[in-house]
Amino acid sequence: MHPYTISLKSLFEKNANPPNAVPMKKYMRDQFDYLGIKTPIRVALQNEFIKENGLPPLDELDSILRALWSLPQREFQYTATSLLGKLENKLEPEFNTTVEYLLITKSWWDTVDTLAGHSVGTHFKRFPKVREKYLKKWRKSDNFWLRRTALLFQLSYKKETDFGLLCEIIQENLGSDEFFINKAIGWALRQYAHTNPAPVKKFVKATKELHPLSRREALKNIGE
Repeated sequence: MHPYTISLKSLFEKNANPPNAVPMKKYMRDQFDYLGIKTPIRVALQNEFIKENGLPPLDELDSILRALWSLPQREFQYTATSLLGKLENKLEPEFNTTVEYLLITKSWWDTVDTLAGHSVGTHFKRFPKVREKYLKKWRKSDNFWLRRTALLFQLSYKKETDFGLLCEIIQENLGSDEFFINKAIGWALRQYAHTNPAPVKKFVKATKELHPLSRREALKNIGE
């Protein structure tokens, strides 16, 4: 294991709070173990660690993130996504291979949504050719977490959102009975509606096959 990860692991384990770990694990439907470190304390510990040790060197970031991802407690995956976020504007195009690994490993909404809405969104904006390559793959994937990422990567784009592309990807997922896909469709539409509600209303009205969950989420703040 990378020395950076070993030191971070030691710091977190010294601050574990087992009584907190039980409800945290239950909240996440027993998908993962926890140290019981709540978010404000985890962020403070992480910031303290970075102050003393710096951010990971870019040429070692892949191995550090994968090492953090391999640890059983979920706080380490949260820290990995945070470290990635702090360096996302410095990544080389090929780093999306690592991001894809994080998306499809230990997948759940907490890490996938953070990666999709931040690091993936930033990376795709910086590197249009990477976006083209991976979207072509992800939007047709059997892995619904990758399809969810394809739906959500534009969450922060606002006026720069390619609404036509979003609608295309939504159309490809119509008829899905996967909760996380239908929820993502509604979330993506609702997010863009903050910037431009008219086309969202028009799309929802015209798309009769839209799942009720997606429809409800999309119109939550703008009404019929």
